[in-house]
Amino acid sequence: MASESPAEKTAVNGIRTAFGAGGVLALVVGIVILVWPGHVASVITAIIALYAIVVGLVYAGLGIFARGMNGWSRLGHIVLGVLFVIGGVIALANLRASTVWFAAFLGVFIGIMWIVEGVVALTTVGGGGSKAFAVLFAILSIAAGVIVLSSPLWSAVVLWWMFGVSLIVLGIVQIVRAFAFRPVTR
Repeated sequence: MASESPAEKTAVNGIRTAFGAGGVLALVVGIVILVWPGHVASVITAIIALYAIVVGLVYAGLGIFARGMNGWSRLGHIVLGVLFVIGGVIALANLRASTVWFAAFLGVFIGIMWIVEGVVALTTVGGGGSKAFAVLFAILSIAAGVIVLSSPLWSAVVLWWMFGVSLIVLGIVQIVRAFAFRPVTR
């Protein structure tokens, strides 16, 4: 086995550092989600609200200052910008209610997407080689979507906790990878 050059050692250390830093970040975020799930959800909602305000200001600025647009396009950008700003301000002013609404919205969205995914899987059963697995997947996806739609807020909470646990597990695995990483030898 030949010794590594300084450039190879630097690259390996960089990869280990990236794995380790990513793992620690995932681990910390996962723990924070499990310890303070509501607070983290509120922070994410606040970030989305702030993003909406910034995007709204950009759209309004485009509508006001863009000389190449016609009148209707400028008006549309201004109206869209104002709507984004109003939505962001309302979300920030009622952060708790906005967080609950956002969680319920995501629950409904995920439920609908799983139902659609199941229906799409059913439409492809005839063309695939593994018909039994396609039908099983479709049934499970539709059933999961219906369950999530029956209680979207509760489902969003469960999915949020699962996300936190997943981040913890993936973070630990990534940290272990950082210590175990070895370059490929030729």
